[in-house]
Amino acid sequence: MIKKILISQPQPSSERSPYYDIQKKHDVEIVFRPFFKVEGLTVKEFREQKVSLLDHTAVVFTSRHAIDHFFTLAEQMRIKIPDDMKYFCILETIALYMQKYIQYRKRKIFFGTTGKIDDLIPQMVKHKTEKFLVPLSSVHNDDIKNLLDQKKLKHTECVMYRTVSNDFTEEEKKAFNFDLLAFFSPTGVKALLKNFPNFEQGDIRIGAFGSSTARTVKEENLRLDFEAPTPEYPSMTSALNAYLAAQK
Repeated sequence: MIKKILISQPQPSSERSPYYDIQKKHDVEIVFRPFFKVEGLTVKEFREQKVSLLDHTAVVFTSRHAIDHFFTLAEQMRIKIPDDMKYFCILETIALYMQKYIQYRKRKIFFGTTGKIDDLIPQMVKHKTEKFLVPLSSVHNDDIKNLLDQKKLKHTECVMYRTVSNDFTEEEKKAFNFDLLAFFSPTGVKALLKNFPNFEQGDIRIGAFGSSTARTVKEENLRLDFEAPTPEYPSMTSALNAYLAAQK
């Protein structure tokens, strides 16, 4: 029986988070504990890549972290992002997050529905004259680069932030007793095994958000019990809710 769940993300700032609804509906305890921290590159580190933000006419955002560090670096470098800059996001929720930095309704913003870059490519192809900038984490693969190359789109990838393990204290390790773990990045999965090198899954269920996260779970010889996004369950909360309902 699933009674205690670990969500490897920071605690939601809003009391309206679907996680709290899940907690009440399924009578479970949900603990929020990030497995890694995200750090932005310094201006000096970014400039070493010799990438100019203003050489591009569109930006591709695959996460909220990418949005945060794009606009933070622009501010630190005293660069004013043009109002006609176009933004392509893998999900509407990520697109809406840009309201933290820009007037959303006055910008040209496009987004996908599945959370996968493949779903966004057709819209990017419709704007093939743009020069795309793709902010990434220091840990990434060439999937996006290869897809854009295949479609002959002009693009530049650049690192804007890095992920580092948010190590557990000895007290946390002793109290680590969960029935279900939810991961949102390959880094989170690797951080679990770094903190618990002798980890044995046993009856512990594992959920993963994103294809690369799911792939990492399997590559580390762990059992993947459910994943998102899917056409039926586009978010981790919807997938988790359905999974818990199916266990009853």
